[in-house]
Amino acid sequence: MKLHDVDWRRLASRPSVVIASLAAGVCFGLWYPAEAQALGLLSEVYLGLLKMVVLPFMVSAIIFSLYRLFQDPQASHILASIVGYFCLAMVLAALLGLLVAALGGPGRDLAPETMLQLGRLVGAGNGGVSDEVALGGELVTPQALGFADMLRQIIPGNIFAALAQGETLKAFIFALLFGCALSQVSREVADSLSSTLESVFHTCQTLTRWFNYFLPPVLFAMVSSQIARTGMEPLKAMLGFILAMSGSSLVLVLLSFWILVRVSGCGWREVLASQREPLTMAVATRSSHACMPAMMEALVERLGFPHYRIELLVPLGVSILRIGPALYYAVATLFIAQLYERDLSLTEYTIVFIGSILAGLASTGMSSLLVLSLIGLVCGFLALPFEAALVLFVAVEPVCDVLRTLVLVAGNSAVAALICGRPAVVAQPGLPEARPC
Repeated sequence: MKLHDVDWRRLASRPSVVIASLAAGVCFGLWYPAEAQALGLLSEVYLGLLKMVVLPFMVSAIIFSLYRLFQDPQASHILASIVGYFCLAMVLAALLGLLVAALGGPGRDLAPETMLQLGRLVGAGNGGVSDEVALGGELVTPQALGFADMLRQIIPGNIFAALAQGETLKAFIFALLFGCALSQVSREVADSLSSTLESVFHTCQTLTRWFNYFLPPVLFAMVSSQIARTGMEPLKAMLGFILAMSGSSLVLVLLSFWILVRVSGCGWREVLASQREPLTMAVATRSSHACMPAMMEALVERLGFPHYRIELLVPLGVSILRIGPALYYAVATLFIAQLYERDLSLTEYTIVFIGSILAGLASTGMSSLLVLSLIGLVCGFLALPFEAALVLFVAVEPVCDVLRTLVLVAGNSAVAALICGRPAVVAQPGLPEARPC
């Protein structure tokens, strides 16, 4: 790769460029809403290009990495570490969400003006139904997903149909099973397929690097079109909830950076520089799967972790370790309880804690609106009326989606680093040279 290409990529992900793109997008969306809505096509095309690469990238990375992992004498230790750290991360995310929402009280004692704005949003979302009815209707317990429904969502009856329809979770399950089976095939037969998959992986990574050159204009287009559609009123009305989500997300992101510093042996400056591109992509795309190539490159090439483990752990974590949604469900459920002046007991807090983790796991492979619907699953355990408040969360979903993606990207990078351990100074033969700080 040429030097000027690397410099352009770094320039596109610099904080000053990102902030300037976001600020310009907000102003353009407010001042020229008609033109800004037309720019939404640019962000849709960009996301389409990334989705084109995600599935072959993920499938090739998981199959190739699992094949290499089962040849590692420490495979059983790594698998035990995956289970332990994944459980710990989900528990930490749900606990932090409960703590921030309980202490901060984003839905407690709101000003009359804020309640009026919230009532207008709810009334508009209920087709003109009065605010009083919308905010105080009958308690509705949403129907939870059954075990059979969850199995249908994850088992790929036809892998080619799953790939054609972009069903990430089904492709992920297929790649896991195929990778495990490949490790049991004779070395002479499996090596040729492994080499082909490695070529596919690196080709997809190169395509992603090319797409990343266009991050600033994509950020501008995405923000301006969103502001043109919704305006600033929903953000003002839900400011308390957004601040609670932002604060708890910031804590998890900073904790992830600290873990990367401790495990990699690099300084804060090196770690922040390595994570700049993945986090910029998280803001631009709101898709943790689209950020996987940048996450792997940051961990392997910038921080020196072994690529054959990172190429397994990053797709595995992004698909299963749903710390962003778990945090979101905990904060959202307590916000609704406070909005309806419901005082929760210790037992009910425990129910929200467990429900947030379960809903986070159930959100695997779901789009943003389906992710929102699972708030009702947690609220249903407490008989809280979620349907009336759904429109409030829909209004601020673009902001919350960015926060969830940031937590997923930073948190999964940190957990992958923890499982790998401190990178070795000397690279293994035949692998890219490790470059620990």
